[in-house]
Amino acid sequence: MQRIRSIDVVRGLVMVVMALDHIRDLMHVHSLTQNPTDLATTNSALFFTRWITHFCAPIFVFLAGTSVYLVLKKHQNLAETRRFLWTRGLWLILLEFTLISFGIWFDIHFQTFFFQVIAAIGCGFLILSLLLTVNATTLGIIGIAILLSHNLVPFIPFEKQSVIQAIIAPLFGLKVYPISPNLIFIVGYPLVPWFGIMLVGFASGKFFEYEEGKRKRLFQIVGVCALALFVGLRFLNVYGDPVAWAAQKDLLFTVLSFLNISKYPPSLMFCLTTLGGMFLLLSFVENWKSPLAKILQVYGSVPLFYYIIHWYIVHTLMLIMVFLQGNTWANLTFGVLKFGRPETGGGLELASIYAVWLAVVASLYPLCKWYSTYKANHKENRWLRYI
Repeated sequence: MQRIRSIDVVRGLVMVVMALDHIRDLMHVHSLTQNPTDLATTNSALFFTRWITHFCAPIFVFLAGTSVYLVLKKHQNLAETRRFLWTRGLWLILLEFTLISFGIWFDIHFQTFFFQVIAAIGCGFLILSLLLTVNATTLGIIGIAILLSHNLVPFIPFEKQSVIQAIIAPLFGLKVYPISPNLIFIVGYPLVPWFGIMLVGFASGKFFEYEEGKRKRLFQIVGVCALALFVGLRFLNVYGDPVAWAAQKDLLFTVLSFLNISKYPPSLMFCLTTLGGMFLLLSFVENWKSPLAKILQVYGSVPLFYYIIHWYIVHTLMLIMVFLQGNTWANLTFGVLKFGRPETGGGLELASIYAVWLAVVASLYPLCKWYSTYKANHKENRWLRYI
């Protein structure tokens, strides 16, 4: 399939921004003790460093759905596409709990299993493979309905400890399962709302069949409407996010409260903000021919390769940081929800986090460029489709 430039550029941009969040998580001086969106302890720079990365996962999931639509339309082979989605989905789930999990935690005992974005995409592919005969518009409507209504689930009066509640909870919300004192399983990306995003992405694949001018105008309209709906609903403060906004100590922090939307699970406000912004980005990059766009396109052409490699680079840099700050191997803490960072302090200030981020992204470029070229020149190696 011929790659669509705007998709790769936008995906590359969110991959670059994503690395900032992971570097902050592992290396920021206050990341072990402070929530960057807690208005009682944060500042505007730290808040927006976290807030801007909210755009990454939903855009990644949305465009995964779009890519499925484009693959199906190109090959016009339902059985082949379904087989690819099954193998790809199972492969992503396996990667999440093996290679990626080790990259995040550096724990040879695998005491923390985190159901995150890669596993959510993998499960989404498995389900979507069973729905390929359904009209794309119908699937899009179902996806929109999920995004509009899933915030109602917490209001359903299930009996406590009921079987239905036990089944529903991990499908719609964050859920922690302490299996033993040394083993935990966390559902960080509940399947239903994230699959809703994938369905909307799948249905939106038809937009990329339009001519460029029409597609650009449509993306602008959808983006503006989504953001306008966010502002309207958020102002009413009645529905769409589990955390209401409120007046704060000054205008800036009141704005931060207004923008402080919930990712776990992705609320309606979260989806309107991130996907609305995505459509405007897609519109902008249609005619964006700068050298930066070409660089981002490289990252976006090999997203899974980038994702896996960046964890190992960032985590290695974290270890170098803690050793340079006077720690020894005995100070490192591994185990349930621990990735080796000493609990006795240390870390980098926010300005240094940005410097490390730029260095990591720059170091990944030649690797991604090489792999992107290698994939393009070796299409006969079908296994390359899986990394």
